[in-house]
Amino acid sequence: MDPLSDVLSLLNTRSSFFVGLRAGGDWTMALPAPEGIKFNAIVEGSCWLAVEGVNPPVQLRAGDCFLLSGGRSFTLASDLSVDPIDPQEVYRTLSNGVASYGEEKDFFLIGGRFAFCEEAQLLLDSLPPVAIVHGDSEQAPVLHWALHQLAHELSNASPGGSLMTQYLGHMMLIQVLRTYLASGEAHPAGWLFALSDPRINASIDAIHQDPARRWTVSDLAAVAGSSRSTYALHFKNKVGFGPLEYVSRWRMHLAARRLKGSESTVSSIGQSLGYESDSAFSNAFKRIMTCSPREYRERQVSA
Repeated sequence: MDPLSDVLSLLNTRSSFFVGLRAGGDWTMALPAPEGIKFNAIVEGSCWLAVEGVNPPVQLRAGDCFLLSGGRSFTLASDLSVDPIDPQEVYRTLSNGVASYGEEKDFFLIGGRFAFCEEAQLLLDSLPPVAIVHGDSEQAPVLHWALHQLAHELSNASPGGSLMTQYLGHMMLIQVLRTYLASGEAHPAGWLFALSDPRINASIDAIHQDPARRWTVSDLAAVAGSSRSTYALHFKNKVGFGPLEYVSRWRMHLAARRLKGSESTVSSIGQSLGYESDSAFSNAFKRIMTCSPREYRERQVSA
């Protein structure tokens, strides 16, 4: 499994929710900061998007998609000078998962929210506050197909519609991430954007394939086809921290999943990830997850 699939399957959305919005006339809707990742796609018409702390506002058209992360409020509008309406009033009454506002509706948007478990920071820390994928990008045909399928599922009450909506939404999330990675835009340092670098991606993939191995920087540099010093500096510049720190973080993400989803002992989990003693595993886990493995498991049971 490639690293992006590996991480997304590891995170596994705790919950996801999708609704549509049909609107017409002049309107502005101020929305609170979302938890996790907020996904929106314009099906028909156009609107303005303004995100807290990000300038200037951007006009979006049919086929455009955007992701929001980082807990920032945002505004959608046909006209940003119009007084905002209360989104709770608009979304209070849904018809087949679609809210309506105004007369002669000429705008249709589909929105989804992906709420992840706490280990999602590996992915979420890499995302910018807003990532926009325009409908004229090379990968847009896949997004267009999924978007229209999603619009159909929301607008028509069909058997299995809820599950179809969820799967289509997840597929669009992955495709938007893919498209944004391939856009050629300057990206900040972070795990997600490092995957677009073939050398870094090869070494991250090797770590994922064998997380228990006693990796050295030289081993990973050899996988990347680079010298040790060049690789170490390149990895840190791309990811934001060194390759051995990545090994530790990835092990802890795997450990957290096993502590939550299995009855394996703390000792056996640590051994399966390459730690020869319980104390070494506990210290590594506590450094990254801010609590011991046993405390982490107890929190999940009581949650």
